Amino acid sequence: MRNNESPEAEATIDMAPLIDMVFILLIFFMVTTTFVKDMKLELERPKANSAVVASSKAIRLFIDRNGDTYLDGEPIRLWLIQSKLRDLLASAASKVVLVVTDEGVPAGKLVEVVDQARLAGAESVGVATKKEAG
Repeated sequence: MRNNESPEAEATIDMAPLIDMVFILLIFFMVTTTFVKDMKLELERPKANSAVVASSKAIRLFIDRNGDTYLDGEPIRLWLIQSKLRDLLASAASKVVLVVTDEGVPAGKLVEVVDQARLAGAESVGVATKKEAG
């Protein structure tokens, strides 16, 4: 029995299907990833022992240490929160609002913002703490 192949011939692995699969996986993970919009405010969040992880799909309201309120990264007046949130909640799948506040914010300001969020139609309104990681 003679081998008709030349001794120079060797087996090669075709890399094209492997590269195709890597790109398909990359596209899959890029499409299924959710991105959390978080503001770059210097906030000292309050501590809580009963904190739970917040939903990443929650609409976030921010209150900085000066008492200024932000929605979607833009400053917003207290009297506009209800109408803007109502528009956002109408198109959102999850009707959850998370208030991210500084530890030094007066309780009255926090209550006003939470009240406006509830009046806008939010099913659940939470306050972010240091353990919040959504």
